[in-house]
Amino acid sequence: MKITVDVECTPEELRTFLGLPDVKPMQQALMTQIQEKMESSLNAVDPETMFKVWLPAGVQGMEQLQKLFWSHFATSSGRPKES
Repeated sequence: MKITVDVECTPEELRTFLGLPDVKPMQQALMTQIQEKMESSLNAVDPETMFKVWLPAGVQGMEQLQKLFWSHFATSSGRPKES
């Protein structure tokens, strides 16, 4: 014998029915703390300093990627690889 029961309720109603805790206030408090920490760290960093730190590595990485593409295209087209 097989019995099927369909229950239509909201997630909050089901959580209450099953006796599970409501974690929404805790999640909201944690998100507020995370947001405050992110805002304080962003305000402490000067945009010019960030660009000076990030840009050289980004440019070097782009040059390496470009060399990789050119070497791949040179070998796949049948032409000899340029150094």
